[in-house]
Amino acid sequence: MEQQKIANFMSTYGKYFPADKMAYIEEGLSKCPDEKYNILSTINFKNPTTITVLSIFFGGLGVDRFMLGQTGMGILKFLTGGLCGILTLIDWFTVGKKAKEWNYQEIAKRL
Repeated sequence: MEQQKIANFMSTYGKYFPADKMAYIEEGLSKCPDEKYNILSTINFKNPTTITVLSIFFGGLGVDRFMLGQTGMGILKFLTGGLCGILTLIDWFTVGKKAKEWNYQEIAKRL
């Protein structure tokens, strides 16, 4: 893939990935054919900020975990009220990182 497309992809979607994985993503993009660029651009990445805000307002219901595909943890949080608020409080600080890791796993599957 040409360097301009890689720079465009990284400037558009860079905030959705962990900082320590950016070099791996750029390397993978440089090796993939141009046809994959359109496929990679259609991935529905989870916005870490949106997930964090949802966690703050609806974390006790497990909405944040359901959005990240962690159905078991979502059900646990829903049934226990976020383990009486403890897991909800922890998720306020960690769910953004989990969303970025989820995004990295999604793009790594396709590179």
